Amino acid sequence: MATRFRKSRRQRGSRYCGWGQIGQHRQAGSRGGIGGAGKHKHFWIRTVIEEPDHFGHDPFNSFNRNLVHRWINVRDLDSAVAKHAKADQSGKVVLDLDALGYDKLLGGGSVQSAFTVKIAKASENARAKIEAAGGEIISNDHGGK
Repeated sequence: MATRFRKSRRQRGSRYCGWGQIGQHRQAGSRGGIGGAGKHKHFWIRTVIEEPDHFGHDPFNSFNRNLVHRWINVRDLDSAVAKHAKADQSGKVVLDLDALGYDKLLGGGSVQSAFTVKIAKASENARAKIEAAGGEIISNDHGGK
């Protein structure tokens, strides 16, 4: 059929183009909703075919992961002790990294002096280096990581 004889060409200028009164074929109701509406209802088959992994979650992205926002290495502890450390009743030097806003102590570098470190988490390397220097780590963490 020639293009000039098509119904859409005949209806140009007729205000509604065959869709009845004003509101028909205008708003989102004629599409079944806006955006991703109806993926669990009237567009379910389309969802299964086009996006089979839309619902559910990624097993490698756990909901209760423990993010470490701020960390410090063992090499930086000597300068932190010089600025922020305090002595407790027994005379031990105590550095409270929790109060300074650190989440984890990492094992990069080395430490020269012995002191007590309070931190929520510490890696195995950091724990070994602090204890080898004669200090200790006080944490609620069991084994690092």
